[in-house]
Amino acid sequence: MQLDVQPLDESNNIEISEEELETSSKGELIKRAGQLRDRRNELNQMASERASERDELNAKTREKVDAAQEHRHKRDTLNELVQSHKEKRNELNEKANELFDRVEDRKSDLEVDDGKDLEKLEEEIEDLEFKQQTEVLSTEEERELIEKIEAKREEYRELKEKLEQTDDLEDLKDKAEKVRSEASKHHQKVTELADKAQEHHNEMIEAYREADEIRDKADEMHEMFVEAQEAADQHHEDFVRVQKRLRELDKQEEEERKSEREQKKEEAKEEAEEIYQKFKEGETLDTEDLMKLQKTGML
Repeated sequence: MQLDVQPLDESNNIEISEEELETSSKGELIKRAGQLRDRRNELNQMASERASERDELNAKTREKVDAAQEHRHKRDTLNELVQSHKEKRNELNEKANELFDRVEDRKSDLEVDDGKDLEKLEEEIEDLEFKQQTEVLSTEEERELIEKIEAKREEYRELKEKLEQTDDLEDLKDKAEKVRSEASKHHQKVTELADKAQEHHNEMIEAYREADEIRDKADEMHEMFVEAQEAADQHHEDFVRVQKRLRELDKQEEEERKSEREQKKEEAKEEAEEIYQKFKEGETLDTEDLMKLQKTGML
């Protein structure tokens, strides 16, 4: 951000030393007072423009800070929603895990101790029955085989009963999947809201960065304002000094004129007294002498 304000050109400043103040003529001082006044007014105008520019920059800084704070508020609000959805997601995932664990437990219950299922038991029974039908067995061997077949059939019936008792397994699985799906929706919201929160966070950082940049320019402009104002104040002080010196010179001139008048009056009085003395001694006075006596009030 560049400033379109030219630096103060000190070469245009007007200065007057104490020696110049005391030794310069009245005409020179009047000229210097005019120069000081004009430069002071120019510097005051410059200071005013810089103050306006500084105030405008400070206003822009406040706008950026307000924008940053607004983004901060939105970010914090979104982060609160993110946290809420996270908690709900975690709660649903925990519930889904419990349901899926129950599904797995049910599935385990459907298997026999050695891990066989109904289809495998049925195959084993068929093999035993085929052996009974095709092989020549002793009475003892056939009795043992029949007992084994009955044991397998009993195991098959028990397992089948378990299967019939677990008709709700799919429903339980569906419920677990629905809960997991709901948790996924909350996870999606977490992602979406977190992304938006990050956007506002980035906007906040950028607004604060711009505010700092503009504030630096405002501070720079304030320094330039102070520079111009101090120069204007110095010119005003010098202008006042010159004006004071001019008043002193006017007073001196007035005192000199007064002294001159009094001196002339005294001289006229002395001359009139001399003329009057001649008059008293009987000398003849001319018209001019008579007028001088009249002017002094001696006639």
